[in-house]
Amino acid sequence: MEPDISIICDKDKLTDRGCTGAPDWIIEIVSPGNSSHDYIRKLNLYADAGVREYWIVDPQKAWIFVYFLEKEKFEVETFTFYDKIKANIYEDLYIDFTELDLET
Repeated sequence: MEPDISIICDKDKLTDRGCTGAPDWIIEIVSPGNSSHDYIRKLNLYADAGVREYWIVDPQKAWIFVYFLEKEKFEVETFTFYDKIKANIYEDLYIDFTELDLET
């Protein structure tokens, strides 16, 4: 798998070949013709790999699905492009989608 965006908090996981182990946070931008790949296949693979947080950003529907790994399973919350969303793996990081120049 090659995520659209991946955040790795432990620099020891980074090598010349990429990330060894699971990234802490992955963000996927849904492709119109292949949405089930992000919503089903990648979600399950990332959960099994130990990704702590997984966001699916769907530009066509202006939705963001935030999956947070808790007790060996993902908990999910749904947001829109009009929301300010907390990154669960950080104490004080929020992304305010209203401040981004997104076409909806």
